[in-house]
Parts: sequence; structure tokens; C-alpha cells
Amino acid sequence: MAKDYESWTKEELVEEIEELRRKKRFGLVWEDKEEEDVTRLKFDLPILIEDLSKQINSKNSLRNNMILEGDNYQALSALNYTHQNSIDFIYADPPYNTGSKDWRYNNNYIDSEDPYRHTKWISFMSRRLRLAKELLKEDGVICVTIDDYELPRLWLLMEQIFGEANHLGTVVIRNNPKGRMTKRKFSLTHEYALFFGKTSDSKIKRIPQNPEDKSHNYEKDENGEWFLPTNLRKQGVDSSAKTKDGKLHQRYFPIYYHPKKNLISLERGKDFVELLPVDTKGLKRRWKTSKEDLAEKFNSGEIFVKENKKTGWQVYYKFRGGLEGRLPLSIWTNSEFSASDYGTKIVDTILGEREQFQYPKAPEAVKECINSVINKKDGIVLDFFAGSGTTAQAVLELNEEDGGNRRFILCTNNDNNIAEDICYKRVKNVIRGYNDFQGKKRKKHETNLKYYKINFLKRGNTDSDKLLLAKNSIDLIQIKEDAHQKDISNDAFTILKGNKNDVIIIFEILSIDKIKEIIKKSKKEFSVYVFSLCEEDFTDYFCELKNVKKITSFPEPIIRSFESVL
Repeated sequence: MAKDYESWTKEELVEEIEELRRKKRFGLVWEDKEEEDVTRLKFDLPILIEDLSKQINSKNSLRNNMILEGDNYQALSALNYTHQNSIDFIYADPPYNTGSKDWRYNNNYIDSEDPYRHTKWISFMSRRLRLAKELLKEDGVICVTIDDYELPRLWLLMEQIFGEANHLGTVVIRNNPKGRMTKRKFSLTHEYALFFGKTSDSKIKRIPQNPEDKSHNYEKDENGEWFLPTNLRKQGVDSSAKTKDGKLHQRYFPIYYHPKKNLISLERGKDFVELLPVDTKGLKRRWKTSKEDLAEKFNSGEIFVKENKKTGWQVYYKFRGGLEGRLPLSIWTNSEFSASDYGTKIVDTILGEREQFQYPKAPEAVKECINSVINKKDGIVLDFFAGSGTTAQAVLELNEEDGGNRRFILCTNNDNNIAEDICYKRVKNVIRGYNDFQGKKRKKHETNLKYYKINFLKRGNTDSDKLLLAKNSIDLIQIKEDAHQKDISNDAFTILKGNKNDVIIIFEILSIDKIKEIIKKSKKEFSVYVFSLCEEDFTDYFCELKNVKKITSFPEPIIRSFESVL
């Protein structure tokens, strides 16, 4: 129905114009569909409660990995407090929305007859991707896998959220070499992995190459450093010995070499061979160095003379470049990326049961995605569509291969007990060691695992509501501070031992003097959280204690964090 602007007030017309200006003029536009799991957060606060029966502890590792059981939007909301701007890489394998009831929206399976099928999927993904972006570091990268069903919409959606300029590439992965049968289309053998950075600081890393594997003949010097012997004679553009005015360039000069004594000189001498920068066609070229630098580079070993069977004595220098590695290619066809051959078989073997999970990813494909992005070996990898837990296995295997300290965070719901019976069980068995489907013994991984379930507290503004939230926020603070071992816990305060520093959570202000005495006697550094109804500044209480590095009142920052995601 057309709008009757004739009857509108001036204020209403101004508001309508502003609304039209705010609307997108290009890109992906859809009718947002309300989602129950998101709407619930208007009334309830998601908190994390550890299931101690599922923890795995190692005496030889400080790495704490996590599985969060519950709706992934709610899990991401909790991580928005604990891990904002902290994640190095996000791997997401969402439902592909094939129309074959492969996912649910508001507890209803979505099929091909649903007229809002694509709209619901876009709404579902948009909310989660926007939250995920807030978790990434400034140079962080997200990778989302998808197939033809939603690729066009996902691509536009990610450009809208992350920016077109931050699209780092789309990789085609041959994940089903035998092909997937369709009624009237091509038999699909591949899927896509879309890589987007959070900012212009994000980038795809170069893959290191072994110098011995390169087509050029790299050599090692006496210090064990690789170099490529390269002719000191310049080639290509601006290499001619003649300048524009017809004169010889100053870098066209003779170098005299004594083969027996291995000496060079700019002066002719007895038994010295004259060497000029003349190429195999007889064209005069220039040297790549000046007369002034020649002796120094020769004496340091960076320039040397070597006899070539075809061209006689030649002057070379040690080219140290070309070993930065190569950028990953955009088509991946490695047989170990096959989900059917290396996804399902691996999961079945680890779980000890067949066909417990449909279409699991191949660990090698996930490892390749991680390796394409994270330069450091201690990064944090998040997967908020964790499914069978392939990402955890990929991270653990990468650490085993290169001695890294990467950590993983997995988020998955527990529909049909997927979190407990598949994801957790697989991760537990991989950590403890197992025999793979080829009969090879996979050894134990020295690492820790924490398992959390999402619980809810009613939103409220009363003093008792805030105290209840504070009492139930210990696990959130533990995760935020990476301090998981309780040292002291009572009604007045809790002390946590952490990997970087210890944490003190104070519920009763009257206990501050006692806390200060504990801090004075300790050599550790502390983060202090103090319960406050009005976000009071407690800095002055601890100003004389140099080992107190952070003082925060709570739970107001937690409440604000949850409000920011609505």
C-alpha cells in the first residue's frame, strides 16, 4: 500500500527522509527475521559455568583450551566480554542451507519449500559474523567455508561486514573428489573458503619453502645460511653499459682476479685475469656494485669469483632473497583435503563408532587454513560452528608438528548430544592419544581442556540482581584472565592462580585490608576485581602496591558487554 504523505506531519516526513537515507542503496538487502536464541538475551544474561567432570589437566602444559556448549550466538556474546580483540583466527563451517533440513531456525528445520529460507540464513549468519568480528585482533582473519547454495549471499554479507578491501581471497577446496550427485546440475567436487581480514593489517602469510626444494640451486655458506649464487653482472632494464649520452656507465669497469691466490684488484697485475660485465651475446653491461664497495664485499665473502665451464671466470654475489616463502594458491586439491576420505574415516576411528556425524571436515584442510593466516605459534583459534571438533584436532596436530602453543575455543550446541558425545569425546580421545584408521599410533598431547555450559540469569537492575550476577561471573573472569586454578574461595573473596598473573575477586569491601596483606607478601602480579553497585573507582585503595597491575569494579563492565550485542 502506498504511503499517504499528504497527511503526515513535518516531523514524520523528516524522520521518513532520514530513514530512507540510512537504507542501503547497493549490496545485500534482506528482511531480518527474529531469532529466539537472540531475543532471549533481551531478558536473560548468558553466563558460563564449568563442567568440572569434563576437564582435562596436564602437569606439563599451561595451554587452556575450551569447549563452550550452547547456542553459538549466546557463546559469542559471552566471549565478547572475555575475548574481545583477542582472537587470531576464526574458522567457521556454518550450515550450508541446502534445503534438505540441514539446520534449524527457531527450532524448525529449514527445507527447500520455505519461502524465507535465504532470509533466515542471512539473518542467522549476519548476527554471528558481526559478533565474531569484534573478537578478532586488529590483524585477525576469519575463514568461512560454504558451497554453491549460499556463496553469493555470504560473499556480499562478508563484504558488508568486513569491507570489500579486506577480502583476502576465496579458495576452492576439492573436498569431494568423487562428486556430489544433483538432479540437473554439475556434480560438485568442491567447496569454498572465504578469507576476510578485520582491518588492513590483516594478511595471508607466506608459506615457508625449503631452499633444497626450490628450482634454483641454493647453497649454504660457512655460517649455515642459504644463498643463491647470482652473477654480479646486471641484466634486463637499465643494465646497458652505455648511458643516454653514449658514454660508458661508471659501473662498467674491469675487475682483476688472481685464480691461484683468490685475490681481486682494480689494478692490472701479473697472473691476474681481467673480468668485464659482458654477457654471453657480447653486450656490455654494468656491475651491480660500485668500485668503492667491491673490496669490502669480496673480503666479507659476499662477492666471489667462480669458473664456469661454458663462460669462463665469472663474478658472483650471494643473493639472500627468494626464501620468504610463497603465498598459498587459491585452488587446493590435496587428496588429504577430501572430507569423504579423510573426514568421516578419521571421526569414525577416533569415536570408535561409524557415521556418528555427517560431513566432517578433513583435519588437513583446516590445518591448511590456519597455516595460511597465523604467523605465530601461540595464536588463539576460534570455531563457533565446531560440530565434530575437527578444528581442535587440527590445532593440536599443528602444535605437535612445530612445537607451537596454539589454543582453540570451540562453540557448539548439544542437539542430539553432539557437544558431549561427539565433539567432547573426539577432542578428549585426540588429547589422550589414539590409533588412526591407518593403524598408526597417535601420541598423547600435553594440553588442558575446559568445558563450559551456557547458563542464564534474569536481567535486573536491583542490588540483589547485580550481586547474583557478580557471584556467577567467576568463570567469566577466570576465562578472561586465563586464571583457572582456585587458590582461596570464600564468601568475601576468591583468589585465582593464573598463567600471566594471579587474580583476586572481592565481594566484600571490608576484606580489602586482608587482601592487601596477601598481596604485599606475594611476589606475583595481580589483577583485582571489586564488586560495586555503582562502578566505583578503587584505585586509591591499592595505589601503594606496585604488583597490582589492574583494578576493575564489576559487574557493570559485564552488563555493558552483554548490552552491546543486543
